Amino acid sequence: MIINWSNFTPWLSLAGGLLIGLATAIFLLFNGRIAGISGIVGGLLRPVSGDITWRIAFVIGLMVSPLVFGIVLPLPNMQIEAGTLTLVIAGLLVGIGTRYGAGCTSGHGVCGLSRRSPRSAVATIAFMFAGFATVFVVRHVLS
Repeated sequence: MIINWSNFTPWLSLAGGLLIGLATAIFLLFNGRIAGISGIVGGLLRPVSGDITWRIAFVIGLMVSPLVFGIVLPLPNMQIEAGTLTLVIAGLLVGIGTRYGAGCTSGHGVCGLSRRSPRSAVATIAFMFAGFATVFVVRHVLS
């Protein structure tokens, strides 16, 4: 395997990780809630009075942040090597997985592990293993 050094960005990755950690800590401190994306978006699908505004602001922040980043630094070129049907199936499987796992990578992998939650550790191991297995099957078995 050859490393594509133009995509090797350890400092940007470190800064991004620190910002995610800081944002989730601030979110927990001020809202008393875990910054799990599936739970936040899911709450928009089952609205509760007084609970919508912060959820909408959170989702808007997720969508606007790449635009702000693009003002500071050029956005990386993205190339998706999958068709529309594959992406739709993958999205549905991720959605099903977040329901069965009672959360997503941000809720379990970022927030749960930092709180030393055993349930989040098991969930994170499970979805990481599923991701590794999926990549192996798609790249080495099906191709």
